[in-house]
Amino acid sequence: MEISALEQYAKKIRRSIINMLLDAESGHPGGSLSAADIVTALYFNEMNFDPKNPKDPGRDFFILSKGHACPALYAVLAELGCVKSEELCTLRRLGSRLQGHPGSDKDIAGIEVSTGSLGYGLSIGVGTALASRIEKRQNRTYVLMGDGEQQEGSVWEAAMAAGHYKLDNLCAIVDNNRLQIDGNTKDIMNVEPLIDKYKSFGWSTIEINGHDFKEILDAFKKAKETRLKPSVIIARTVKGKGVSFMENICDWHGKAPTKELAQKALKELE
Repeated sequence: MEISALEQYAKKIRRSIINMLLDAESGHPGGSLSAADIVTALYFNEMNFDPKNPKDPGRDFFILSKGHACPALYAVLAELGCVKSEELCTLRRLGSRLQGHPGSDKDIAGIEVSTGSLGYGLSIGVGTALASRIEKRQNRTYVLMGDGEQQEGSVWEAAMAAGHYKLDNLCAIVDNNRLQIDGNTKDIMNVEPLIDKYKSFGWSTIEINGHDFKEILDAFKKAKETRLKPSVIIARTVKGKGVSFMENICDWHGKAPTKELAQKALKELE
């Protein structure tokens, strides 16, 4: 897909995120907006995923380890027809399939596993990638994590296992927006230097601007061509990307905009 088309899709995804959170009166705008370009690139350009045949054994797998950013995923799946567009307004409502974290029990095409308890997505990805190798399938597994999530010890157990088994069909992406719920990641528990850490665990490392589609697509291409190593893409992003009053503001980690602020945000996203 042309980069200009991906940019338009990403803008539409961001508008959907704002509308969903406005209707729900709760949710996580900051990390959903920072991840929107990455998820858009994965589903509309990178991954082998057919929404009409979502259980195809040859499909690629996507695991949203930072499950609180599910509005970005739901919005993409709605564009693909996996979720009805009118269903987006049911985010977080009692009985809705679209809960505040993805649930694999909700029968939504494109959601492979339940996530949200941070630190486990990469471990699941390691298992998925190993299974693909054992079954001699060409699937790739993509895992999107947050940078605050790198503070979890289970991430590094999984990273060690992926390096040990040389899982070159595994690609992790770190949404490195430098903020978490309580403030700056570097002040709460500094995770840098991430590049050096992953290299020491036997990973191929790529650092990019997580809002530049050319860099995103080039990084996925490089990861796909890498042999005998798992790949991690450290994507420098902006929390709240696309909405000026949300960008780089920790307070927008987990609260919904008012009607007035939502209208302002949607105006900026036209």
